[in-house]
Amino acid sequence: MLRDYNFWVYIVTNEHARVLYAGMTNDLARRISEPRAGEIPGFAADYRCKKLVYYEHCTNVLDAIAREKQLKKWSRAKKVALIATLNPRWKDLAPEILGE
Repeated sequence: MLRDYNFWVYIVTNEHARVLYAGMTNDLARRISEPRAGEIPGFAADYRCKKLVYYEHCTNVLDAIAREKQLKKWSRAKKVALIATLNPRWKDLAPEILGE
């Protein structure tokens, strides 16, 4: 049986916003702190995607997975428009998540 918990779908970018990476996690603070510390290799680390520009909360893992897949298929323009709904200035949202 799948249980409901807290899940987040997020978009991170690099310093110049050239790359947008969408992902899903059950611990947003941990997931955001890992690339900042250089702990997890992969796409986000390779492209230095350390700036959290968008996130949304889900309570069901299947919903979160479906949303992540949806975002990954979107064009860059559509992702940029989505980010603008929450974060029109593209400020780094990580400090508010990490309590900095």
